[in-house]
This record gives sequence, C-alpha cells and structure tokens, in this order.
Amino acid sequence: MLQAAKLPPFEDLTFKQDGPVARVTLNRPEVFNALSINLSAEFTTVLEYLRDDPETKIVVISGAGDQFCTGDDLTEMGSGAWGDANQIMRRVRLYQHMANTLEELDKITIASVDGYCVGGGLEISMACDFVICAQRSKWGMPEVDWGITPGWGGTTRMARLIGRRMTKEINLLGALHPARRGVELGLFNRVVPNDRLADETQALVELLLLKNQQGLRQLKFMINKNVEADLYTAQGFEALGAALTGAINGSWQVPEADAAHGWASYAANDPASPIRQRREAAKDFWTD
Repeated sequence: MLQAAKLPPFEDLTFKQDGPVARVTLNRPEVFNALSINLSAEFTTVLEYLRDDPETKIVVISGAGDQFCTGDDLTEMGSGAWGDANQIMRRVRLYQHMANTLEELDKITIASVDGYCVGGGLEISMACDFVICAQRSKWGMPEVDWGITPGWGGTTRMARLIGRRMTKEINLLGALHPARRGVELGLFNRVVPNDRLADETQALVELLLLKNQQGLRQLKFMINKNVEADLYTAQGFEALGAALTGAINGSWQVPEADAAHGWASYAANDPASPIRQRREAAKDFWTD
C-alpha cells in the first residue's frame, strides 16, 4: 500500500484533514490567491500527498478571503522570476503535472468557488470533478491581454469540456463572465447564493460519502479515460469496469482462471502443477 509522505508546514495554503475529507485552501487573500511559485509548489506537494493517501475520499479546494484564485502571480512573472524560455517551459510542465495530478486523483474533488476564478484558477477548477460557484463569482481566461498564453488547461481541458469554438471565444476575447454562464457552457455544475456556498459544498460532500467509494473511483477513472479514447476503446474500459464490479461484488471465480498468482505454484517445483507445465512448455517455444 502506498504511504503518503508527512506534510511540511505551509506558508501560502492551509490543509485540514477531517477523516475521509481533505480541505485545501489557497491562502494569499491579499492578492486574490494568485499562484506564486511558492504556492504552486505547496499545492503540488499537497496533491502528491493526497495521491498516495489511502484514507482520503473527498477533496475540497477553495480560496481564502471570498476569492478562489486569479491565476499565476503576474507581478512575480513580470519580474522575470520564471527565468528564460527554457525555464518557463519547465515551469509550465511542472504546472501541467500539478493539474494532471489533481485530475487523476482516485478521490472525488470539488472546487468550491467564490469571487474570481480566473486563468490558473479556472484551470484548477477544470481539473476537478465538481465545481460549485457562488453567484457573485467571475471567471475567464484574460491571458491574451497580458501577452501570454495559458499553459496547463486553459486551451486543452477547456476545449475538451466546451468545444473548440467556445474555447476560442473565452481565450481570444479574454472577457470575465458571470458564474451562470459557466454552468450553461458546462464548466461548472451549480451556482448557489453567495451565503450558501459552504453549506451546498458540505451537502455535496455528505452525499458523496454515502456512495460506494469503489464505484466512484471506477466511474471517475472510466469517464476520464474514455473521453480521450475512440468509442471502441472507451467501451473496453466499460467492459473491464463491469467485470471488476462483478468480481468485487462476489462473482470473482472464473473457471478458466488460476484464482491465485502463479508464482507460488511454479516455485513449489511440483511437476504436476499446470502452471509449471505451461511455463516449461512455453519458455523455449519458437526461440530459434
């Protein structure tokens, strides 16, 4: 079993573990939780911890100060802290790893969004399974007006979620949109009254905890992988998922299967072992 590493103290985010629920809060409210190099590193550390933690089932991501996240820290970026072109490429790949790790967690992830959800903040939300927004939230990809381009989801995940035409509109115009439009386009799940965001997020957490957690893990994996595959490959995931569900629900015995790992039988040196017989028959077959 994977063992999650011990977490260090954090400067720019807070992390709270409440049984099976982990709560991550981006905590730079003075700059609307902009993703500095340090905050991004801390966020990645938390995500890698959660990836390896078998106890966590639900992850809630939010921002401090009634704001979610305004994306990369433009002051830091404009000062040259990202380095030269090669160093920028390496940093973007680190951020892609951050978003990919979030998207591929075998836990259910919820972005609880208040205030601005812009640029990298929107990219975080797109890597989550559920997005709940306060009514006053604003979102968009304004990078075009800063003379930069998104690097870890603003064009790629977005196009897979809402199609290329709307992705072009969002990125090429750079407007900031009301929360309701995010629901209409398929970027968000729900818009709730401003004073109900915490309660509605908690209600979703409680419902998800009632579910069969293995079923949630399988469904998330299948949907995430299927969307990137052709129809027949995607159906293969569904078929294997059905078989796994059948096995863990008790129908695991298949007459043609060994029902156990073959190594122990082979290592016992029993000449009557079917596993030893087939291995001896195969190891020199067509090796000339």
